[in-house]
Amino acid sequence: MESADGQRGGRDGGSQRRSPLDVIMSQIRRKRTASDRKPLGRLLSWTSDRTGIPEDGEPEGREDRGQSSGGVAESVESERDVGWGRVCVFLQRLGKRADGRSLSLAHCDLTATDLLELATLLQFLPQLEELDVSWNELIGGCLKALTSHLQHVGGTRALRLCSCRLNADDVTALGEALGCVPLLEILDLSWNSGVGGGALQGLLGKLHPPLRELHLVACQLTADDAAVLGGMVSALHRLCVLDISCNPQLTQEVDAGGFRELASSLAHAAPLTVLRLQACGLTTDSLDALGGSLRCLPAVRQLDLSCNKSLAGGLDRLAPHLAHLTHLESLDLHLCRLTHTDLEALIQVLPSLPALTELDVSSNKEAGGAVHSLVSALPLTQMRRLPLNSCSLNEESFTALALAAPYLRSVDVSWCKVVGGRLSLLLDALQPSVVLELRLSSCELTTDDLHHLAAVCRRGCLSSLRVLDLSYNGSVGDAGWSALFAAGGLGSLEDVDLSLRPLTSAPCSAWLPELVCALPRLPALARLAAQRWTVSSQDREQLSHRLRKRSVLLEWDTDAASPFKATNQESPEE
Repeated sequence: MESADGQRGGRDGGSQRRSPLDVIMSQIRRKRTASDRKPLGRLLSWTSDRTGIPEDGEPEGREDRGQSSGGVAESVESERDVGWGRVCVFLQRLGKRADGRSLSLAHCDLTATDLLELATLLQFLPQLEELDVSWNELIGGCLKALTSHLQHVGGTRALRLCSCRLNADDVTALGEALGCVPLLEILDLSWNSGVGGGALQGLLGKLHPPLRELHLVACQLTADDAAVLGGMVSALHRLCVLDISCNPQLTQEVDAGGFRELASSLAHAAPLTVLRLQACGLTTDSLDALGGSLRCLPAVRQLDLSCNKSLAGGLDRLAPHLAHLTHLESLDLHLCRLTHTDLEALIQVLPSLPALTELDVSSNKEAGGAVHSLVSALPLTQMRRLPLNSCSLNEESFTALALAAPYLRSVDVSWCKVVGGRLSLLLDALQPSVVLELRLSSCELTTDDLHHLAAVCRRGCLSSLRVLDLSYNGSVGDAGWSALFAAGGLGSLEDVDLSLRPLTSAPCSAWLPELVCALPRLPALARLAAQRWTVSSQDREQLSHRLRKRSVLLEWDTDAASPFKATNQESPEE
């Protein structure tokens, strides 16, 4: 009877009276931590096929626990606790916090051993939706260790593997595992030069319709890859973002037929909202093929054709098709060697783009002479970005820019010498608390320019400013720098760059005290770059004392004994 009662109690989930020994053992099991139950080495080698192995010192055939539903439930819960504990220990070792839905291990210097350990932990993350192991170059060639366990996280929606030195075997292994993650919406394989080629073509053929974003930046895609990708576009009914930037081989084949096939297939990607083709070696012929598809893509909001120098002189082939992109918000054409004819064609179509908020024609010298016409054609009241750095601005074009300045959130006229001595014209046009970025690198600013900037700060017009770039303006005197730091009004500033040009130097002892005194009024400051300014050991210690309790990245050329992090910054091409 006593035995029967015990078995009945087990079937009822422990509702009947249990022996004192069972009660004590149950309490001990609840109190023991994951690390107490098993040594860490055994925990890391415990895989899913060993589920149910009894703990050390426990008999395997205990009927009063193994046959009871309450005991099984307790065992499952205990297993989950142990598994989650292993996950926490693994992430803590990498300086990460545990999150059951999102796992970000980017820039963690993961090794092949780490990847294998991570793979065995996936079984304890059944609700995982995002997995990011990007920028871990040591896991290249070992991806199968991870992909062979993806069946445990079948609900994954985002998988990012950027810059992992993936090779053809890795891509093949990933393609074979895509069937385990049928809900995948985001796949990012960017910056893996070994991705392009036959293996990628096999992977592309296994992508599922839920996919919304595909990123293949700098993957050495070939024309054949482009052709296969083009054939898949029509099957990806939800594809919204396609980024194949930095793949110049796409159009370097003899006939570039693969890219033309891809461009033509885009006509079937009606949901597409973001298309990035930066540095793809586009030519005027490429624009012909692309233009025909743009007519069928009314939902596109971002179009990036930047860094394609070979399309110079052919923008008139694309411009008429741009008029169909009535929802276009951002158009990037920087560093395309645009000609005067290209700019005229662009200006003609701008009035047909009522949603445009960002236009980037920077690093196109001819653009400097067309600013007035550009500004006249743009929907100024909604423009947020109009960078004109390295555009050879003249006095007339700089004055025209002031018309758009009141609405811009980002103002960039770096590497334009005409700004020096005329900065007040631009600053006086700014609306209070609107601009978030002000970039004036290498503008030959004067001390008077800095005094005027200080006055604008005192009036509170730059209270929302987050980024201030005043680098490579060695012509500013000490009084100008002192006035700026004493002015205040920069409570939102996060990033400031005061660096001098390479191969130059100057002492900062005259204005450094003002900077030190200003630090309490800069609560949001996260980065201060002052490279090539020389400083005495006493002043360095004073600044160090002020920053010791703040996580501010200080970039300053210093000797080996200095506590500051020194970095090198090269001068961009003018």
